[in-house]
Amino acid sequence: MATRLVQINMKARDDSALGEFWAEALGWGISSEGPGVTNLEPEGFVYPDPAAVCIDLVASPEPKTVKNRVHVDLATTSPAHQVELVARLKDLGATPVDIGQGDVPWTVMADPEGNEFCVLNWHDPIQDTGPIATVVVDCADPRAMARFWGEAMDWTLHKVTDHNAVLRSAKGVGPYLQFLRTPDAKIVWNRVHLDLRPYPDDDLETEADRLQTLGATTIDLDVPWTVLADPEGNEFCLLTPA
Repeated sequence: MATRLVQINMKARDDSALGEFWAEALGWGISSEGPGVTNLEPEGFVYPDPAAVCIDLVASPEPKTVKNRVHVDLATTSPAHQVELVARLKDLGATPVDIGQGDVPWTVMADPEGNEFCVLNWHDPIQDTGPIATVVVDCADPRAMARFWGEAMDWTLHKVTDHNAVLRSAKGVGPYLQFLRTPDAKIVWNRVHLDLRPYPDDDLETEADRLQTLGATTIDLDVPWTVLADPEGNEFCLLTPA
C-alpha cells in the first residue's frame, strides 16, 4: 500500500479571483466543484496523474499571518525566460517580496493574497517538470521528513542531507517534493497543505492506520476525508482512493 501526492490545497479569501491568477500563471484550466472551491489542472489532464500536482483553492475567512510553510517553485527554461515570467506575473498581480533570502538566483514573489512562491532559473530539459518545478515544505529535520514521507508515498527519494530532502514520482514525471530545513517554528495551521490519495484498490482506513504507524497523527475535523499531520505537525489530507 502507498499514497501519492495529487494536489496542493490552498486557503483563499477569494478562491475565484486567486484561482484566475494561478490559472494564468501556470497556463492551466480552471473549474469549480461548488461554491467556495476552485480547481486548477492542466488542459486535457486526466486526474489523478503524476505528470502534474493540481491545485485546489478553498474559500476561508482566516487571514494570512505568517510566511507559508508550503510553497511552489515555478520552472523556467532559461535566465531570459525567468525575467519574462517574473514580468508577466507582476502584470497578473504578483509582487516581489523579501523573506530574508539574500542574493539568490531565483526570484521570491507573492501572489495577490500574499502567498509566497519562487521563480527558478530551471533550465535542464532532461528533467522537465511542467510549470511547477518543486513543491517545497519547510521543516526542522529533512532526514526525519525523508523517512516519513519516503514510506508514506511510493515516490522515489532522490536526495537527503541535513539541509533538504527531495522526492519525485517513481515514474519520473511531474514536480519534485522538497523538504527544506528552516529555522522558523510552525505556530499556526498551514494555509497551504498537501493532499494525498491512495490507489483505487486500497482501503482508506487501512491506509490511514498505516500512516499513523509511520508517525502521523490524526486531526479530528467534521469533513468527509481524513485529516492527518506528519511528525512535524504539517497537516495533510488523505482523500478517498482513486
